[in-house]
Amino acid sequence: MIEVLLPLRTWSEANLRQHWAKRARRARKQRQAAWLLVRAACNRADISFSSGPITVTLTRLAPRRLDCDNLASSLKAVRDGVADALGTDDGSSRIKWRYDQRKGQPGEYAVLVEIE
Repeated sequence: MIEVLLPLRTWSEANLRQHWAKRARRARKQRQAAWLLVRAACNRADISFSSGPITVTLTRLAPRRLDCDNLASSLKAVRDGVADALGTDDGSSRIKWRYDQRKGQPGEYAVLVEIE
């Protein structure tokens, strides 16, 4: 099992009213950070799809909770980055995605990625 803590703040993209370029810049940075840190962790561990699908759990740490559809939209760029690091598409049947969230301290924002 691999655990990677990404020091990222995620927002509910469905509820944000921002210019498209600002949203795209934020998504690109989140995707690149997820790819970089997960790729580094996977290089140290042996991850293979040969024994069946891999389960990836994305846990959002933040002071406030989101409902389930906003949780998934807030983690979309992170999910894409993790899939890039694993060398597959995020819609692949080789990866089972799970979402969770935990309440953090005020000012604490992160995403915990667990790969099993």
